[in-house]
Amino acid sequence: MALVLFYHLTRSPAEETAATLLPRALGAGWRVMVRGTDLARLAHLDQRLWLEPEDGFLPHGLEGGAQDADQPILLGLGPIANQAQALMLVDGAVPQPGEAARLERVWVLFDGLDETALNAARGLWKAVTAEGIHAQYWSEETGRWQMKTEKKPA
Repeated sequence: MALVLFYHLTRSPAEETAATLLPRALGAGWRVMVRGTDLARLAHLDQRLWLEPEDGFLPHGLEGGAQDADQPILLGLGPIANQAQALMLVDGAVPQPGEAARLERVWVLFDGLDETALNAARGLWKAVTAEGIHAQYWSEETGRWQMKTEKKPA
């Protein structure tokens, strides 16, 4: 059953949060699509993932290569191209219609200090919960991640 986790970033950049969440997804046996809205930002994330975590390696690639379908973690702008069970949305990216309900997990990482990003996340929360998808809202305002609210399907 799908679970959409909203991460309200106020202290950690999206790259750091992604580097924490992605190894957990791979540990669960999931492939992940990381969808963004800006190719330059995804290239920056790609570089960060080559360097982190320090004690491991996250196998991944940028969309557009010959092995897109084989990538455990694929970073791109378009639809899921690697048979992913999980989707990470960064920089205002959104799921395609009906996409979230078919996945095990969706992470929405948004800049809580950016009013536009905050409003977009609120709109996505309303849309996801209106579809009857289980959603959780997480905040790091206290310095550690805490779930602030949850909406389970009826």
